[in-house]
Amino acid sequence: MHESAPMPRMAELVASLSIATDLGLGLPEDHVLRQTLIATELGVRAGFTPEQRTSVFYVSLLAWVGCISDSHEMARSFGDDLRVRSQSYLVDKTGMEMMRFMLAQVMRGRPPLEGVAMVARALASGFSDATDSFVTHCQTTGDIADRLELSPRVRESLRQVFERWDGNGTPDGIGGLAIDPVVRVVQIADDAEVLHRQSGLDAAVEMLRDRRGTEFDPDLVDLLIEHAPTIFDELTHTDVCEMVTQVAKTLESPLTPMEFDSAMEVFGDYADLKSPWFTGHSRASARLAQAAASAAGLTEAQCRLVRNAALVCHLGRTGVSTGIWDKTGPLTTAEIERIRSVPYLTESILRRQPRLAELGSLAAMVHERVDGSGYPRGLSGAALPMTARILAVADWYQTMAEERPHRGAVPSEQRAAMLRQQVSEGRFDDAAARAVLTAAGHRVSRRTSAVAGLTDREIQVLALLVRGTPNKEIAERLHISRRTVGTHVEHIYAKIGVSTRGAAAMFAMRHGLVGAE
Repeated sequence: MHESAPMPRMAELVASLSIATDLGLGLPEDHVLRQTLIATELGVRAGFTPEQRTSVFYVSLLAWVGCISDSHEMARSFGDDLRVRSQSYLVDKTGMEMMRFMLAQVMRGRPPLEGVAMVARALASGFSDATDSFVTHCQTTGDIADRLELSPRVRESLRQVFERWDGNGTPDGIGGLAIDPVVRVVQIADDAEVLHRQSGLDAAVEMLRDRRGTEFDPDLVDLLIEHAPTIFDELTHTDVCEMVTQVAKTLESPLTPMEFDSAMEVFGDYADLKSPWFTGHSRASARLAQAAASAAGLTEAQCRLVRNAALVCHLGRTGVSTGIWDKTGPLTTAEIERIRSVPYLTESILRRQPRLAELGSLAAMVHERVDGSGYPRGLSGAALPMTARILAVADWYQTMAEERPHRGAVPSEQRAAMLRQQVSEGRFDDAAARAVLTAAGHRVSRRTSAVAGLTDREIQVLALLVRGTPNKEIAERLHISRRTVGTHVEHIYAKIGVSTRGAAAMFAMRHGLVGAE
């Protein structure tokens, strides 16, 4: 993000984080935003004060944000944490109905004997533990709210989001009017949005009537049912992201650069919650990327941009089942494709708020490669600015330093050797790799091996050659003889395996040897 660009507001950042929450719940984007508008409208009709309506806004956006914190445990028990979360909206989350649901999820996709063994293990250890885990993991939300410095009122309300009207909730078992009315409208709006989107107004109303007086406040249920046709019809014809953004503008002033940077650390930690294997990755990668950007001579604004992009570039992980991230064996084609969607999902999360769009665009390039072999768009050469090249190398280097389910951590010197090999094969930018190696504490020689074994001088000649510069002019500009230029051209063509200027130009662009920023 350029220093001159207006800073976003905290509410806008929270709204963006809610889209990552949608993915972590296994629900379509905009669920939480739509839920927020329903809850806000219900609060208005219930006569909430302006302070209460503000609390509804924040509590609704953040209520489920911590719900990926036990994804590892859920994936171990149920296989697909996203499936379990999304389908849980169809049942009342207590008693025998919830027990039957969770037993069915344990059995799903497993051979009969293995499924029976898993159920027996769960029952032996007390299946209530799994049930409690399913509904209490959002306590992580409290930590996020603290770090975002939201009001004490919002933080206290967030603690109650899994309490129930009938007192059978968690963590304190309070019920009825003891539950903050702000929380009560958010609870109703959450399930009502899912049922309305999946099955229509009648299904949402039926669900509300079924849970009236047990899970939900009966008076608020009646109020929503009374006004449901109007509220849901307006929701259908509303740009929910734009409306939430407009609400955000009325609540607070833009953040300072320091406040924004701190918030991006929360985003990075949130992305890393998806699996224990990722713990601490985003912060470590961000430190390395920022140091490398500085070593490469980038401006202070560019260094901050690279740092923040490294923090948020894996937000899209929330949309991939932790069962895939934790898998020790080979991935299926479908699983690989799902993983390759992460940069796209990350950009989708961030681009919804205009002031985060630039950051999202850079973050989405984390797996691009200068030879065009990366993903999701296969960008190459001049399409990848130096900020993206450094981000890609820093993230790769840090990832290789960490243990994963299918491999151990790679030692430092081996990582450096592997990185240099990737540079020689054209996947990573040489200057970016040098900067990262320097930032990581490696001794870097004056010149590392270039793509296809080209020397620095040959790269200079190639850059002029592919632009149609005559040999005579190349000689003059580089202060060498025409014969030397001719020799260089012969060597260049031989090394890169081409015989025409056009083919040489394609090679140079593919490997980022011309046009890079």
